Amino acid sequence: MKEHIYIAEDEKEIREMVKTFLMSEGYEVSDFSTGDALFEKFLQNEPDLVILDVLMPGSSGFDITKKIRERSTVPIIILTARDSDLDYATGINLGSDDYFTKPFSAISLVMRVKAMLRRVRLDQENPKGKEGENLSFASLTIHPGTMEVLLEGKVLELTPTEFRLLSYLVKNSDRAVSRTELLDEVWGYSIEVETRACDDTVRRLRKKLSSSNIRIDNIWGFGFRIMEEES
Repeated sequence: MKEHIYIAEDEKEIREMVKTFLMSEGYEVSDFSTGDALFEKFLQNEPDLVILDVLMPGSSGFDITKKIRERSTVPIIILTARDSDLDYATGINLGSDDYFTKPFSAISLVMRVKAMLRRVRLDQENPKGKEGENLSFASLTIHPGTMEVLLEGKVLELTPTEFRLLSYLVKNSDRAVSRTELLDEVWGYSIEVETRACDDTVRRLRKKLSSSNIRIDNIWGFGFRIMEEES
């Protein structure tokens, strides 16, 4: 059965270009000129992945991302014409999985779509791994089965990508983890791609962990390691 992708983009040329490239890879694609139309269809039938432009008539891509995340962990890619750190952080914080700034390469977008869907398939094929034993690190407790994280006994609100990244760092807390490995294991990118998704997701996690004794250290030129600060 073909994987189904929804794309909302008010610029017809971009929408049709992305649709054509995705269909050439064997995906079923439904395209919409507004995020509201996409979300209406989403409520009737959930796709395998969503691509959202930020600036559209009616609800913005950020608005639709928030609505989708209240109901689903489906992968979301944000498209925007503004190369702004604030826009990027907003999209990641609301729960998008990655971010493209226009103009972008349709081939690069397709590569990321393929990687994300491959990751989803692996999760579905290996549910036991997804629902494995609870993880503990310092004042942090992670429940893989329910995707619940407790920090000092209180629920820590995380997006699905933040959850996967934090879980992976905790599982490998005895060593530094490279950006390439994180992109492979968390996002499903099996080759190096140009994306700020890893660094920006780490930045969001640091902020959410800032009140605790847990920090995520940057290993210059390599990646990250989760650490417990000594009191």
